[in-house]
Amino acid sequence: HVQLVESGGGSVQAGGSLRLSCAVSGYTVSRKCMARFRQAPGKEREGVAHIDTDTGITDYADSVKGRFAVSLANAKNTMYLQMNSLKPEDTAMYYCALMRMCTYGATWYVDSEYTYWGRGTQVTVSP
Repeated sequence: HVQLVESGGGSVQAGGSLRLSCAVSGYTVSRKCMARFRQAPGKEREGVAHIDTDTGITDYADSVKGRFAVSLANAKNTMYLQMNSLKPEDTAMYYCALMRMCTYGATWYVDSEYTYWGRGTQVTVSP
């Protein structure tokens, strides 16, 4: 079965950096559409970043553009999210997500587009 195993996260001061990883196993389709979402207490889950492993096209929420970057490793089975210049408002639980299949016209930042989810990892940014 498909598993998304997450690592990284933790606590950092504002201006610092963290890297989150998400390793996919059990998914037999070579092309992946993967994303990172986050959810802060009392707020809705929001899409942060997305990558299509075939095209290499990435998408970012406006709030993280220029600070966060998605990359791939391990034959495109691992997605990294490098987070720089972190702000207190980046504090949230971060989730890795994978679409069942990349679909033309899918809206990357809508969580219902994704079938598989990791358990989440906490990121806390102090002022």
